[in-house]
Amino acid sequence: MAENNINTEDLMRLEETILAVLKTVYDPEIPVNIYDLGLIYSVDVDDEANVVIDMTLTAPNCPVADSLVQEVQDKVNFIQGVKSAKVNLVFDPPWDKDMMSEEAKLELGYL
Repeated sequence: MAENNINTEDLMRLEETILAVLKTVYDPEIPVNIYDLGLIYSVDVDDEANVVIDMTLTAPNCPVADSLVQEVQDKVNFIQGVKSAKVNLVFDPPWDKDMMSEEAKLELGYL
């Protein structure tokens, strides 16, 4: 099955594309993308282009939890070169505003 493995350069390009796509997903209640909000804890891509993403929410009882997770999974699955995408919703560690990027903090008035 070695012929199914992607090379390092293609893997890096795929990871960059995944991050760019994650930056197009927004929490509907906050005008900042989920990546800059710090909701994406990890993005793992194996050498066969299977993607596993660990993400959280700003609050465990977020009313859009299911649709937000589904949107992330659908958008990543749609990326050319991705074999499969799985999104794990995790709450450890709990999210807090310190996980946001500097850009997100600026946008939301925390800086």
